[in-house]
Amino acid sequence: MKLHQLLLLYLSFFASFALYSQNEKSKEFKVEYEKFTLKNGLQVILHVDRSDPVVAVALTSHVGSAREKVGRTGFAHLFEHLLFLESENLGKGGLDKMSARIGGEGANGSTSRDRTNYFQTVPKDALEKMIWAEADKLGYFINTVTEPVLAKEKQVVKNEKRQSYDNKPYGHTFSVISKNLYPKAHPYNWDVIGSLEDLQNATLEDVKSFYNRWYVPNNVTLTIAGDFDVNQTKIWVEKYFGEIKRGGEIPKMEKQAVSLKETKKFYYEDNFARLPQLTLTWPSVYEYHPDSYALEVLASYLAKGKKAPLYKSLVEDKKITDAVDLYQYNSEIAGQYMLSVTAFKKVNLNDVLSGIDQAFKDFELKGISEKDLSRIKAGQETAFYTNLSSVLGKGFQLAQYEIFAGDPGFIDQDVKNILAVTTKDVMRVYEKYIKGKHFIATSFVPKGQSDLVLKGSTLATVVEEKIVEGKEDDFDASIAATYEKTPSTFDRSIEPDYGESPDVKLPTVWKSNSASGLKAIGIENHEVPLVQFLLQIKGGMLLETKDKIGVSTMLAELLTKGTKNKTPEQLENAIESLGATIRAYATDEGIFIAGSSLAKNYSATIALVEEIVLQPRWDLNEFNLIKQSTLSQIQQQKADPNSIARNEFKKLIYGKESILSHNRIGDENTLKNIFIADLKNYYALNSSPSVSIFQIVGAVSQKEVEQSLTSLNKSWNSKKVMLPQVPVPDAITQSKIYFYDVPGAKQSVIRIGYPALAATDSDFYKAEIMNYRLGGGGFASQLTQQLREGKGYTYGINSSFSGSTNKGPFVIGSGVRSNITFEAVSLIKEIVNNYSKNYNENDLAVTKGYLIKSNARAFETLGAKLGMLYEISNYNYANDYAKQQEDIVKSIEINDVQKLSEKYLNAEKMIYLIIGDAETQLKKLEQIGFGKPILLNESVVK
Repeated sequence: MKLHQLLLLYLSFFASFALYSQNEKSKEFKVEYEKFTLKNGLQVILHVDRSDPVVAVALTSHVGSAREKVGRTGFAHLFEHLLFLESENLGKGGLDKMSARIGGEGANGSTSRDRTNYFQTVPKDALEKMIWAEADKLGYFINTVTEPVLAKEKQVVKNEKRQSYDNKPYGHTFSVISKNLYPKAHPYNWDVIGSLEDLQNATLEDVKSFYNRWYVPNNVTLTIAGDFDVNQTKIWVEKYFGEIKRGGEIPKMEKQAVSLKETKKFYYEDNFARLPQLTLTWPSVYEYHPDSYALEVLASYLAKGKKAPLYKSLVEDKKITDAVDLYQYNSEIAGQYMLSVTAFKKVNLNDVLSGIDQAFKDFELKGISEKDLSRIKAGQETAFYTNLSSVLGKGFQLAQYEIFAGDPGFIDQDVKNILAVTTKDVMRVYEKYIKGKHFIATSFVPKGQSDLVLKGSTLATVVEEKIVEGKEDDFDASIAATYEKTPSTFDRSIEPDYGESPDVKLPTVWKSNSASGLKAIGIENHEVPLVQFLLQIKGGMLLETKDKIGVSTMLAELLTKGTKNKTPEQLENAIESLGATIRAYATDEGIFIAGSSLAKNYSATIALVEEIVLQPRWDLNEFNLIKQSTLSQIQQQKADPNSIARNEFKKLIYGKESILSHNRIGDENTLKNIFIADLKNYYALNSSPSVSIFQIVGAVSQKEVEQSLTSLNKSWNSKKVMLPQVPVPDAITQSKIYFYDVPGAKQSVIRIGYPALAATDSDFYKAEIMNYRLGGGGFASQLTQQLREGKGYTYGINSSFSGSTNKGPFVIGSGVRSNITFEAVSLIKEIVNNYSKNYNENDLAVTKGYLIKSNARAFETLGAKLGMLYEISNYNYANDYAKQQEDIVKSIEINDVQKLSEKYLNAEKMIYLIIGDAETQLKKLEQIGFGKPILLNESVVK
């Protein structure tokens, strides 16, 4: 997957269903659709939604890793990659290049055990182009896969595996579970991504045979959702897909439930883990099994929230972790029930298991009440609407029902199954699937800490890749594929014209100011009966002292842990009973209270926000738990290469004197200095409406919002809060290479950049325009095309400017195969240095096409609209700034971009940071030309 998700892309339980409300009878909510089937077997589902001038197109093949064979794994995931590269009529670069031109959100895909999908949302005028392109991928693709193409994409997939599995904490947990829960011949025995050995050994004939068997119209569902003409769309679908040949008969995947004759315990010493993690996995049920509904409620009740038995036992009583995760992983032919606990440092996992057993005993005694069942269902209503807030979300759910339930209209039965769950059902499924049943237990612990694993555990078999200099196969990605084109009744090489240009209307923004100083800004939108809001209190880490970094982050967490008149559990129940969410978090520059609710419950939700803001509980037990949890985060970050890169890059960019150089959660030293009195002091000095902004989007009017804030404005005492001026970081006068050693790293994490621009600088948006073809445009960018598509060095690479009211960095970021670290850094340097002189008319045309046309979908979701309000209220942008930026794009010329790149892109004046294996990679980096690399953690270098 381009942004890989091996778990199901959809939210398994919150699929379409009749809405439940505690105080109202259930009412049916329908996502209207039309379904038809072409003569070749292609299933087509159409859903019209005219709320925005966009269309989502998704092509879903009923093939995942479960259709593979032992020794030939990873093919479904491989094709998820290959299908974006080239097809006979789209040409090299395929859909990725077209996506940039038409203003699409970026073609993407995902692979699961049972299906592979390809999807994108585009402006409505590009619908025919998308249908043409998707048909070309399905019927006119396989001839373009040649030996060089296959060799290159094997390297990309290998890099994805290193990034997603091998070079991260607990990355091999799922693999160990799958191999021991499912028999060797079971289709779920292997990882979706497959084995590197199988992938390396795969021949071109192997790969083509797999494609021709499964990627055929009678095994595919095409979903189109959005603003389109149904009759015209049917004509296009028939034209472009109709003559693609039907494939062989597709055998039905029979259910293959598994059972365990004994409990199996395994352990593994994880090179990237700093905390012990226990995962228990029980055999469960397939997707849409009648018992899956009660099992979902059981998972929520046992593990989520302060009332949950597992939370009470492990977090409150034993104090050995800060969270428990319990969930279903249900697939087409079988399922598994997974409980995962990452314990605090040096905690023996036998103590964790003891706490789990105690929680189960408590549940067996008390069960689940009707009130708690209603509370859980209340949250489902909000989640349901949230899933439907985009046309792509609607399309996904319709395809989900079609493929795994056999009917997009399965919504009706799904509704009945969800609403039929009783307290007795919840206890029944617990006793049937969990109580006293055998399970797979995995203990993943830091190196040298095998004394923490469960008693009776045996060492798990984990295949660790050894990366050797010069081992990888060479390939030439520039070789053009030669092949005979597949016959067609018309000339498919002609790309369809655009349809009628969409009428892009920016949301209407309202603003208001109160006597207290609190500012409010909002957008009224009634597409779904939801509200999303953000209360921003400026300051964050900027208002901390260097010896107590982490205070604002801990304060934000503590704010939602009860109020003066509500215990933490009572506050949590009050929020959940409304079907609402309220969470608080801190950034470098602010504390935020974010929430969502049904529109009908908005006023009650805001009343709880007011209580949180004005009446903190200052619960000492919760403070101590937050402190321990923060310490665990700090410890774990020390082993995660990407976290190391983020924290070390901040130090290098801002310099040790700047408050912004710190990790906002603090470090082990600052954490020791923080007490609850420090949080109270920060709150007393810095919590004020005078530095706060309330941003809201959804089905409420300005008048309703202003009325809801009346009490808060009266009661929240205003005070003068001085936001400090952040010193401008020193300019980089000469590039240097910095290296942080992670022995045995399978990838090198790269960060290259310098202190650049604030979002309020006049050149900021122009610099973003300039950066689009460098690294900001995904697959349309030079960095991606050369390092991923051309060389196979990386799974992903990007570049960006990220300022606020303070100057932020320009940064290039990637993770590359360890043994080509030098080559990757050298190529990045070369691309940056040549960017200005190589920038041409095509680069400008692609950039303009994407940035102008993408405005049609820029503010489709509530979240996107909320982001718009944030920029207007924080950076003093005009309400129609999107239109102003469009005018800038239209007027910019090649020489403007070249001047910008000469001004803001100088590879000789940047910081180069590499996180990797010093023993094998450090010495060679001297050849870059920036002197001897500076080791940042010399003490651990071999």
